[in-house]
Amino acid sequence: MGQKVNPVGFRMGNASTWQTRWYATDKKYRQYLLEDIKIRELLMGRLRQAGVTRIEIERASNKTKVIIFVSRPGVLIGRGGSGLTELKKFLMQHLNVKDENSLEIVPMDIKSPDLWAQLVAQNIAEQLVRRMPAQRVMNQAVERVMKAGAKGVRVVLSGRIGGAEIARREWKAAGSMPLHTLRQDVDFAVVPAMTKSGYVGVKVWINKGEVEGGNK
Repeated sequence: MGQKVNPVGFRMGNASTWQTRWYATDKKYRQYLLEDIKIRELLMGRLRQAGVTRIEIERASNKTKVIIFVSRPGVLIGRGGSGLTELKKFLMQHLNVKDENSLEIVPMDIKSPDLWAQLVAQNIAEQLVRRMPAQRVMNQAVERVMKAGAKGVRVVLSGRIGGAEIARREWKAAGSMPLHTLRQDVDFAVVPAMTKSGYVGVKVWINKGEVEGGNK
């Protein structure tokens, strides 16, 4: 059995960067870590319609900065910035934050949503929940990703696909997927799809090409 390594973590510091950036010791470390997990869970649940791809958190001198990468920033910002204001109040309430200046939310618009593994995996999972044929869903996803300019894509489904009695594993791929080459920017995401027959795991790898200035 092979040793599996997360493609994003494998390229940390080369093709990808840390999604949490702060330093703490002892009790503060445990507190910040739990807060980061809670922030991501709250935002992913509340901003599902906005198409969240990544959430980065920075901490410095009693101030927390939350950077949200979304495909539909209008859903997040709202009319006249009302969405951001409500989201900030929502986070402050759940995190027990009293000072408004200690929390900053920064929305970031992303280009080419079909090149982000998280969005592609979420889209596939939602279609599987609606009982769409797995083969058609995978074929359409692979086609959209390649049309968006990806160098390669791989989609893997695991579980009772289509309500089958016996769980199985199916996959589709196109282009190249050099997982052992550090200079290749490979995005990866795992999203579970809760179907009527149980969970179906969705894994997506997307090769965005060679990183400029990467290690040769």
